[in-house]
Amino acid sequence: MITQLELLSILLLALLVSSCTSSDSLDIEIYETSESGNKLTKLEPASEGGQAEEITIKPDERFQEITGFGGSFTEASAYLLNELGDENRNKILEAYFGESGARYSLTRTHMNSSDFSLGNYSYAPVPGDRNLENFSIEEDRDDIIPMIKDAMAISQDGFRIISSPWTAPPWMKDNNDWKGGKLLPEYYDTWALFFSKYLTAYKEEGIDIWGITVENEPLGNDSNWESMHFTPEEQNEFVKNHLGPQLERDGYEEVKLLGYDQNRHEELIEWVDAMYDDEGAAKYYDGTAVHWYASTYKVFEEELQYAHEKAPNKHLIQTEATVDADVPAWKDDSWYWSKEATDWGWDWAPEDRKHLHPKYVPVYRYARDMIGTLNNWVDGWVDWNMVLNRQGGPNWAKNWCVAPVIVDEEADEVYFTPLYYTMSHFSRYIRPGATRIGHSYSGEGLMLTAAQNPDGSIAVVILNQQQEPKKIKLKLKDRTATVQISGKAIQTIMVQDNG
Repeated sequence: MITQLELLSILLLALLVSSCTSSDSLDIEIYETSESGNKLTKLEPASEGGQAEEITIKPDERFQEITGFGGSFTEASAYLLNELGDENRNKILEAYFGESGARYSLTRTHMNSSDFSLGNYSYAPVPGDRNLENFSIEEDRDDIIPMIKDAMAISQDGFRIISSPWTAPPWMKDNNDWKGGKLLPEYYDTWALFFSKYLTAYKEEGIDIWGITVENEPLGNDSNWESMHFTPEEQNEFVKNHLGPQLERDGYEEVKLLGYDQNRHEELIEWVDAMYDDEGAAKYYDGTAVHWYASTYKVFEEELQYAHEKAPNKHLIQTEATVDADVPAWKDDSWYWSKEATDWGWDWAPEDRKHLHPKYVPVYRYARDMIGTLNNWVDGWVDWNMVLNRQGGPNWAKNWCVAPVIVDEEADEVYFTPLYYTMSHFSRYIRPGATRIGHSYSGEGLMLTAAQNPDGSIAVVILNQQQEPKKIKLKLKDRTATVQISGKAIQTIMVQDNG
């Protein structure tokens, strides 16, 4: 006969076994950045009960493999790091590349100068030097190269670099100018050789370049700073008969070659049609590069879907995005959460596109764009400058912009804006080699995406643009977890898929 004490022991043991073997609760970690002050703050799951909207994660629905997230090594950013003391310089690099920080995995830099340089320069400064005997990357040795090397030393997993030219040296162009104009056909071979020499010079510095774009913004920028124009057909001619063969001959066929490299508007369709309908050129293209400047709110889903369907096995990478045409707010988090930012199109867009450029909330713009483009086949997303000063430079063309990290180089002070934490919600938790997976959402008002990392963990990134918090029941197979996202917040939920 069982005594009351023995019965109680049996019941306690049963409860213990049940709690240890229960499979109805998800193993999650929650990180949130919010207008109310959270900055990648770790939160506890919410209490059960009450009204909750459902998000179901569907790991069996698999889409593109993720290449990475990150920002750009510009001369402006590298120069500013050199102006800071060692403590703040190291703090910024650790924040971007260290295990305790954003863990950037995909980056970009410029060949020759860009507007975010201290002035105009080229690695091939001698006119008529067809064989590029005077080619030199000396201009990068004081700033860009040390910044990249220091980042490499900090990064545990490493990162990929995409390099883009804004222009060939003026002597190769039909207008002999840094701004605008076209590459003269007689210099197509020389310009192709330039790419190869650049890859070799950086390799000799211990820096492998993962990918290149043919030309940054081949449609131009109204000749406001370094630029060079290509039509889609001219780009194809250069790629299939000059650049592609040159890279093959010199052993750089593994370097990813991306075409277009401008805005995700209707022009994207024209360019991918030209790139991939030309078999001779298509065999050299590893993908398409895009920018976000066509609108402050639209993702251009149809154009991205079209670009993916045109070349479903090739990359679709966002290579540039920034809060442009604004001077940064200094140590004022609220500005980044308010609908006050304007872009170039606020003043300068043609009338038929003016509606695409209203005022916007910087945090929302970043989060919406990363979520929206990921959900439409983009596999990599790169921010522009990693570091700028309180003016939004240095920029020789006075094209002031905002970066996730702002510094006062004279006072040796650093400000991590809410954009830094927004970027980290993606770069830190969605790792290279992850696969975007399916999801469903029963409510309204949230944007989200989900990806499964190579280690099996699942990152769910959610944006709540509403003032009110929302309770969510997160479902994966037969398990659930309840979370609450604050009003005006971005949240990453890490799920361990153990079932």
